Amino acid sequence: MAEPLRLLCFDLDDTLWPVRPVIIRAEHRLRNHLDAVAPEVYRRLSAEDFTALREARLAADPSLRHRLSALRRLVLEDALRTVGYADAEARAAEAFEVFFNARNDVAYFEGTLEALEVLARRYTLAALSNGNADIQRLGLDHLFAFHLNAEGVGAPKPQPAMFEAALQRAGLGPEQAVHIGDHAVDDVQGAAAVGMKTVWVNESGAPWPGPGPAPDWVVPHVPALLEIF
Repeated sequence: MAEPLRLLCFDLDDTLWPVRPVIIRAEHRLRNHLDAVAPEVYRRLSAEDFTALREARLAADPSLRHRLSALRRLVLEDALRTVGYADAEARAAEAFEVFFNARNDVAYFEGTLEALEVLARRYTLAALSNGNADIQRLGLDHLFAFHLNAEGVGAPKPQPAMFEAALQRAGLGPEQAVHIGDHAVDDVQGAAAVGMKTVWVNESGAPWPGPGPAPDWVVPHVPALLEIF
């Protein structure tokens, strides 16, 4: 007899909210902040200069590729130091906080929060993300039993580490868990590889891109999960 499902794991960005407008707005708030307190940064550095600083950091420490908060802080520190600010570390920390607050100011897809409230009464919910959204700042910590991300685990999806860590944290086997996300590889194929059931959140109605195992369910948005679970 099959074990009942007990754990629903959710991707965050582009599953619960559209992430592109969030990052654009956060970048805008960061620039406004730096223009006010450290105007030499954007006066003297171009987008290409920021890219070069980022690539230099990644070359020195490839693990920063999935440590997004640390990477951004360090690049800000490098930028501030490059244009002559002696207190670059403190200024970078302050600037990052402005960015991070905006990064966690999201507009959820319609009906998503209401659906999560219902699902949290039926199952244990967990958040699994390659990004650096913070469920406490988002006010979602009353819904999710725990949150894992690539920086904390040390590896991004679709690598098995995050999915396996979630199962270990919940004390469940893969047959008792479902992972729900918008990315065909990172979410669906990554979770399927460790034996979890999968849901592809396919808002655009695109055909399954393959290759690899198709999802167990396809939904256009999170509220549609209430018809399944």
